[in-house]
Amino acid sequence: MTQASIITIGDELLIGQVIDTNSAWMAQQLNKAGIRVVRRVAVADVWDEIWSALDEEQKQADIILITGGLGPTADDITKPLLCRYFGGHMVIHEEAKQNVLNIFNRLKRPMIERNLKQAEVPDNCTVLLNKRGTAPGMLFNKDGKVFVSLPGVPHEMMGLMEDDVIPALLIQFQFPSIIHKTLLTAGVGESFLAELIIDFETALPAHIKLAYLPNYGMVRLRLSATGFNKPAVENEIEQLFEDLQLLVKDYLVTNTDEPMQNVVGKLLSAKEKTMCTAESCTGGYIAHLLTSIPGASKFYDGSIVSYSYQAKEDLLQVDKTLLELKGAVSEEIVIQMAKGALQNIKSDFVIAVSGIMGPDGGLPDKPVGTVWIAVGNKEDILTQKLSFRFNRQRNIELTATNALNLLRKFILTGA
Repeated sequence: MTQASIITIGDELLIGQVIDTNSAWMAQQLNKAGIRVVRRVAVADVWDEIWSALDEEQKQADIILITGGLGPTADDITKPLLCRYFGGHMVIHEEAKQNVLNIFNRLKRPMIERNLKQAEVPDNCTVLLNKRGTAPGMLFNKDGKVFVSLPGVPHEMMGLMEDDVIPALLIQFQFPSIIHKTLLTAGVGESFLAELIIDFETALPAHIKLAYLPNYGMVRLRLSATGFNKPAVENEIEQLFEDLQLLVKDYLVTNTDEPMQNVVGKLLSAKEKTMCTAESCTGGYIAHLLTSIPGASKFYDGSIVSYSYQAKEDLLQVDKTLLELKGAVSEEIVIQMAKGALQNIKSDFVIAVSGIMGPDGGLPDKPVGTVWIAVGNKEDILTQKLSFRFNRQRNIELTATNALNLLRKFILTGA
């Protein structure tokens, strides 16, 4: 089977200054095209290390995709290295040069010689014109292997992958169909799920795999199948996916691969209802998740981020005496926060959260990770107390996901 490997280049990736999102996105697109990624490697801006990575990856894969190191500065060494690696000579590519000139003219910015050198490429590569930037992509063929070098700027890399790289690979190679079906469960652990579906998993044919993907109190189950007869593969995996859904029906959130906020957004949209949030410990993170969905204004009205006692009193009409008596992290307070948000924003549904995210601030009766959630509408408020044991960011993310799931269940059972 034709396989691919991804090499990302940059010191910034290895010291954690920049998160490598490129290889994850590339792997997703390759997978959709039926191209299996077998390795992802990150290397520093060091000549010998990049060279060694090229040698090693062509032993593992037929397609080697490279991102990074194509800029105009001295630390960008990928292009001259590839020129030597493939035995070429640097030349000016006229279309690439004109592309650079057009970009600088359009932006009305002065251009120096260093910028024009972006149009220099090895004479033995196929040039992939970069419509979104100055650094062209380059495609090399060697001993039946395909090497593609792309800019590290995500926006530019994505354009070249979609417009040039994937179409070129589909012409040169024949790939099988790779089909994935994913569902999301909540309220059940990975181990319990495994026991619940053990007979189903054992009976799966060899070409169909089941993966467990736990995250933030949820577990995704993914069935994957590969084959050249796409209709037959789709039919087989669809039947198995229906069986799997029946087995986990008591914990099933959605039978599509999407995050909890999308599930809640679709549910509200289908009912033509709206929601709002009153956030303390999450500091607007739930609002961020919801507004990251295109068209969120159809179901989301807004948020009141009330971090301090004073903000809770002024913005949500939380009772000062009750705050001092019970503390902000309490059932009574999140109920008042929820009611205050509904009164002020006038949505159909609400989420309110208050908790201690850490690393400090815990008390003997309210340790770090203690969270109270309230969800509901004008007729009824449902609460839940949770206890997390992770770092601040993970506690915030867990709070948001669990709050959204509690609202989902509230809407389904009573609204």
